Amino acid sequence: MKKMAIPDSVQDVVIVGGGPGGLTAGLYAARAGLRTLLIEGVTSVSQITVTDVIENYPGMSDGINGFELVERFKKQAAAFGVQFASADVTGVEKASWNGIEGWRIAAGDRAFEALAVIVSTGAHWRRLGVSGEEGFIGRGVSFCATCDGPFYRGKEVIVVGGGNTAIQEALFLTTFASKVTVVHRRNRLRADAVLQKRAMGNSKIEFAWDSVIEEVVGRDFVEGVRIRDVKSPEKTKTIPAEGVFIFIGLIPNTDILRGVAGLSDAGYVVVDCGMRTSAEGIFACGDCIDKTLRQVVTACGDGATAAYSTQLYVEALKGESY
Repeated sequence: MKKMAIPDSVQDVVIVGGGPGGLTAGLYAARAGLRTLLIEGVTSVSQITVTDVIENYPGMSDGINGFELVERFKKQAAAFGVQFASADVTGVEKASWNGIEGWRIAAGDRAFEALAVIVSTGAHWRRLGVSGEEGFIGRGVSFCATCDGPFYRGKEVIVVGGGNTAIQEALFLTTFASKVTVVHRRNRLRADAVLQKRAMGNSKIEFAWDSVIEEVVGRDFVEGVRIRDVKSPEKTKTIPAEGVFIFIGLIPNTDILRGVAGLSDAGYVVVDCGMRTSAEGIFACGDCIDKTLRQVVTACGDGATAAYSTQLYVEALKGESY
């Protein structure tokens, strides 16, 4: 393929999102020789940065603070030449230069251009929206039993939700907690029958049916929750607990791709095994994509794959394929 003239202002790849997936993609892309710009959000942060200790990332046997791990990722990516910008990306649209098609990324009052885009914008846990919830995140309120469950060994915890994720996490938490109370707004679970059977048969799990949380209470750390009976609203009570795990659904941060690339019914980016989206030149990785497990280690794997696919795409576009 004949090489075409591309303006110097055009990056090979712009990565949207500064979590583990985006930073790994940046590291791999820059190391492969691509001109790489990573845009970190200003008003949103990666979920990992509010995780106190990560114990299940390979090689970190003593555990590591989430913020520190991201800073290490960032330092390593920068060492390979990744450039960074801070802005909230608001949209992605097609662009072209001398017959070569690419993308324009709108970010605040700025615009960046690139041959390819890797979207790694993550997802955020749906909140209850009750008093005390936000203030106790990291101090008893959690959205990840896999991450934080071991810190509640021998303690009583609350799980909010009645779907597969909530019940799977409740079962997992019984490995550590002395008691797990599942708070669900209905009188039956939505989880698969096999999970319901396991939960009902577990002596450590109790249920607060037809109940919703009205407040997370405590001083420096969570000490319990106040719940209300949805059938008899005048009935309220406080359940003592040191941890509250909320699993009422995820909300992917994918608005910038609506109308641009294919999304699942739940709003996640649909990708193939190479992290390619339905839009040519746009790739995605991490928690924003449609997949089964959302962990730091899987986000990193997604990022590496997305960067490799991007490398092949950009090289072909520039007529540099082997």
